[in-house]
Amino acid sequence: MTHLTEERLMIQKTAREFSMKEVLPVANELDKVKGDIPMSLRTKMADLGYFAIRIPEEYGGLGLGVFEYCLITEELARGWMSVASIIARAGGAGWNAEQRAKYLPRVIRGEFLGAVALSEPEAGSDLANVSCRARRDGDDWVINGNKMWCTFADGADYITVLCRTQDPDPNNRHAGTGMFFFEKERGTFPPGLQATPINKIGYHGWRTWELHFDDFRVPGSALLGGGAREETQLKGTMSGLSTARVHTAARAIGLSRGGLEDSIAYAKQRVQFRQPIANFQAIRFKIAQMAAEIEAARQLMYHAADLDDRGERCDKEASMAKWFATEMAERVTSEALQIHGGYGYTTDLPIERYWRDARLTKIFEGTSEIQLRIISDRLLGKAG
Repeated sequence: MTHLTEERLMIQKTAREFSMKEVLPVANELDKVKGDIPMSLRTKMADLGYFAIRIPEEYGGLGLGVFEYCLITEELARGWMSVASIIARAGGAGWNAEQRAKYLPRVIRGEFLGAVALSEPEAGSDLANVSCRARRDGDDWVINGNKMWCTFADGADYITVLCRTQDPDPNNRHAGTGMFFFEKERGTFPPGLQATPINKIGYHGWRTWELHFDDFRVPGSALLGGGAREETQLKGTMSGLSTARVHTAARAIGLSRGGLEDSIAYAKQRVQFRQPIANFQAIRFKIAQMAAEIEAARQLMYHAADLDDRGERCDKEASMAKWFATEMAERVTSEALQIHGGYGYTTDLPIERYWRDARLTKIFEGTSEIQLRIISDRLLGKAG
């Protein structure tokens, strides 16, 4: 039974047309000058429901699954990976019923998007090592510490930040953490929160920040989950990474498709030794291998997304999809650059953008090494 029903094929077709017509031209213009994703494009995405994909229908959302989310993501990443990523900022994880009713209609319209601050200078792959501290002060919480790699912190309407609420327990490193949610004015940072932009080689369209919290005060209600089970917050955050990793696989596949499709077009029109380079076996075999690897990654991604939608455990499969697709993306986009020769190494063509962004997919949402650890732990049991 195919995963691609008539409804899903229509969703895919619509997203593909939108990406090629609306996203790709904007990316080609703005990425090279590190321009931001324009609000006009976000409005068009909202009109198509791309911030409402997984939001329940009772709030005005589309009520679709991870599979449809990834179908759309692949197509958007074909144009610009940052645009494929911003739909993940249509959150709501951890919100209570009152917050969902208040915020989700605004999320759907693209008017209330968030940023997430998890990593720290000493806590990247090892999130249990977080040291950014939230302490009780009367009815409030006061946050102090640093966070790294918080993309969209300036443009977001809210930030969710992982903090330590208790001293570390060496016997249960996940205990004593909490996720805190606070609103902010778009384009600014509130008092007590300073931010420094990080100079990235790619993933343009929005900025990534280092955050410094200095006696930053939030109300008691800012702790998501109401504080009833603070010790489960980090485990809950990490369990949600499976969906994020399948989403990253879809982004990597979209980037790779850009490299493949552009390479096919270029190979047909580029003439050397009195014939198109598409006639040369070396180029033909490169393109054949690129296409096969992309399709293999896509099928693995489809499988993981389907398991996720079924509510089945899929941490191993999500890690397999993420690892295979992102490693593939670096290879395929590098081969695309090689096929384009010197032109591929210029900013006149989008090939170098696919290449730069593909390299990032091996790092964020868990490095390739972390994915291999998750897979091997499931297969062999945890080492030691």
